[in-house]
Amino acid sequence: MTTQVSWLLSLTVKPGQQQAFRALMNEMVGATRADEPGTLAYEWSLSADGTQCHTYERYADSDAVMAHLGNFGAKYAERFMAVLTPVGFTVYGSPNAAVKEALAGFSPTYLAPAAGFRR
Repeated sequence: MTTQVSWLLSLTVKPGQQQAFRALMNEMVGATRADEPGTLAYEWSLSADGTQCHTYERYADSDAVMAHLGNFGAKYAERFMAVLTPVGFTVYGSPNAAVKEALAGFSPTYLAPAAGFRR
């Protein structure tokens, strides 16, 4: 069984916040790429009108998730919540209890591995 944890977070960009959102997104992507080796995928997708955003994130394990969440809380959470509204959050894999506790405020849905493979 894999130790990886991934998620899909669906967000709405708040009206009038598109410019602030794009600046924050680019800052977060750059910092995550540079400072978090346990982050295996960190992809943001945006609707054509710039109002809907999905983030797909995949981590090596629960420790990598906690490192990311620590950085997020310390550096980005306040600005993130000022420009984005979470509308859906699905977590995949086998996150540990600490990850579940840390994510509780986002009310995620957890889906456990059932079948399949990764290449």
